[in-house]
Amino acid sequence: MAANLQTVTYSISDLAREFDLTTRAIRFYEDMGLLQPERSGPGGRNRVYSPRDRTRLKLTLRAKRLGLSLTEAKDIIDMYDSPRDTGPQLRKFLTVLAAHRQQLEEQMAELQANLDEVRTHEREAKALLAKADKAKA
Repeated sequence: MAANLQTVTYSISDLAREFDLTTRAIRFYEDMGLLQPERSGPGGRNRVYSPRDRTRLKLTLRAKRLGLSLTEAKDIIDMYDSPRDTGPQLRKFLTVLAAHRQQLEEQMAELQANLDEVRTHEREAKALLAKADKAKA
């Protein structure tokens, strides 16, 4: 992390270390438009990330943990760049969260049904095995 008199900046390695990511993943987020680092050095080869980029990366990773797509994450995060009225951002966020909650609840119901079916087959197999063992004795 480089500090000068004006602002704190981060290299791609700094962010990779802090968030336990590969530099390739960070470049991917940049390609998706989630991060917009300044360029420095010969030919602009060095990426210089701002505190804004760091925050956007943190929010992106949080959104991923919630199950949002990168496009959904970008849409929501971009809305926060103009924080005059947070109502639209919060409504959008709630809409996206509700859709993901519904999807997760459906997946959970399906998993519960599968688990119930596995338990039924286990009981049947145990009963058949006990019957077979009893017949041998």
